[in-house]
Amino acid sequence: MHEQSQAFLKRLIETPSPSGYERPIQNVVREWAQLLADEVRTDSHGNVVACRNPQGRPRIMLAGHCDQIALMVQHIDDNGYLYVQPIGGWDMQLLLGQCLTVWTRSGPHAGVVSRRATHLLTNEERNKVPQFTDVWVDIGAKDRKEAEEVVMAGDVVTFHLTYRTLRNDLAFGPGMDDKVGLWTVMETLRLLQGKSLQAGVYSVSTVQEEIGLRGATTSTHAIDPQVGIAVDVCHATDTPGNDKKLLGDTRLGSGPVLFRGANINPRVFERLHELAKTNGIPVQVRGAPRATGTDANAIQLSRAGVATAVVGIPNRYMHSPVEVVSLEDLNNAARLLAAFCESVTPHMDWTP
Repeated sequence: MHEQSQAFLKRLIETPSPSGYERPIQNVVREWAQLLADEVRTDSHGNVVACRNPQGRPRIMLAGHCDQIALMVQHIDDNGYLYVQPIGGWDMQLLLGQCLTVWTRSGPHAGVVSRRATHLLTNEERNKVPQFTDVWVDIGAKDRKEAEEVVMAGDVVTFHLTYRTLRNDLAFGPGMDDKVGLWTVMETLRLLQGKSLQAGVYSVSTVQEEIGLRGATTSTHAIDPQVGIAVDVCHATDTPGNDKKLLGDTRLGSGPVLFRGANINPRVFERLHELAKTNGIPVQVRGAPRATGTDANAIQLSRAGVATAVVGIPNRYMHSPVEVVSLEDLNNAARLLAAFCESVTPHMDWTP
């Protein structure tokens, strides 16, 4: 992976971006995008739009959402313990015993989340998945007064944010969903530097995907693209216990995933698939029998409709603190998007 691009990915993973609290990561995106785009703007919703060739036609929108699942402080009890509620989809069993960071107006504060020790639980409690009201975040405060000196209701909490690598060019950390998609659409702009484009290319760091595809809805309406491609993670099924008959066979390191289904314009899919073969880019194909649940769902339904596709980055252990991806899959996804954008002309017909 390009050295500066990998440093950018690391910064993304280690910067907090809970849904609705994306300003810190968007500052990182704006700084990087200024080096790559002809113009960079931020809308009132918080989406960052980086554009190459703004006068070009047609307009192509590449979307990767910057927000990550998180927790929100709802209550501080008399003993200074914090009670939280989820932002996005959580598996409580992965949360217990984790090191967390509480992001406050005075800066980050370390915390741990737990419940009573297993020795002190009843048999019924030990065999039951706890609810959010059954666990608490401990920041070491002596009482409510001390806790409220640094924390207030509405502050957000994330896993400890760290980027680490594994063997075979794999990397892991929390928030790969979907900071790798965001990275991919910005890396596409880097690869397009010095290239002659007929289309206008809009790489968008969208907000609030985890709570309803909200940023994609507003940014697509503003850009009014003719073609839209969402880049998001998808489940890798190369781990024990996955039923490939239900999910398909998707492996890390075997290339980005091209989806097919009602959420996908067949002409855009065919163009991506053809370019992958022409350019020697490995891809995997997967069926999507219903709406994908990605930004593509909102993009496709904008205005009079947008010719839409989804490029998936295989991801192990989604919505956990150890989401694993292949850096080579990221590189190949960006290469494919750059080839697609470079190939688009005003005369192409995207009508199914």
